[in-house]
Amino acid sequence: MEFHGHSCPGLVIGYKACQLLAEEWHINSFKDQDLLCVTETDACGVDAIQYISGCTFGKGNLIYRPAGKSAFSFFDRQTGNKVRFVLQRSQEWPEDREERQDWLLKASPESLFSQKTPHYELPERARVFDSIECQVCGESTAEYAVRFNDEKKVCLDCSHEYSRRWFPYLY
Repeated sequence: MEFHGHSCPGLVIGYKACQLLAEEWHINSFKDQDLLCVTETDACGVDAIQYISGCTFGKGNLIYRPAGKSAFSFFDRQTGNKVRFVLQRSQEWPEDREERQDWLLKASPESLFSQKTPHYELPERARVFDSIECQVCGESTAEYAVRFNDEKKVCLDCSHEYSRRWFPYLY
């Protein structure tokens, strides 16, 4: 709670995902660089996963895959183990925030998540990229995020998106 800033049901969800992982994989300590988490949400539970598992964006072993699901895939690079936990909303799920948090705390991790195999491969290890100066704003940008516009190397903020796709249902 100190790391996240407050107590909430989402924090409990991340805690329970780590608890289930520890039980399933017989993990005593999470401070291992070979563990990687792919989170499909950017909600509160991710803070619990960062704090407990040691997976962080900065170390490159926490990856955000924006699918809008309370789902967390864990990979162990050393053993090859992989599992995806997907939160299952129950009929018993209380609407009141405090009641829901208490209910989640009392629930077994196994009852909260379905277990699946991730439907994507283990992401590659984090790499260090050269920095390129944007020729429009002058800010340094990682090489992989540089685009060419009018024969200039530009950052994503200064880039003009090109697309020939047309989606009338989006407008």
